[in-house]
Amino acid sequence: MTNPISSLYNSPSLDKAILDKAKRKALEPASDNQTETAKAAKSAGKDEVVLSDIAKRAMAEPAFDRTKVDAIKQAIQDGNYPLNARRIAESFVAIEKMIGK
Repeated sequence: MTNPISSLYNSPSLDKAILDKAKRKALEPASDNQTETAKAAKSAGKDEVVLSDIAKRAMAEPAFDRTKVDAIKQAIQDGNYPLNARRIAESFVAIEKMIGK
């Protein structure tokens, strides 16, 4: 007897063989790739970040020039830091344009 959908021979023994094969495959141990995926899923709660030596050094150093900051601080305290009101106002206008006000 043929299957009207697939036009293939349909036999109860063939169906049983296919089911048995599917069951065996499901019971087989997982492949290496599946095992790694399972391990990764189990350890998903244990996130870990490993930084390279360059990244560690970059994070240890400040992202600014400490001596320049100290010099500006001292100039402000001494009253010798030049302020350009026009430049400051232009900077505020540029910032307002960026945020859309």
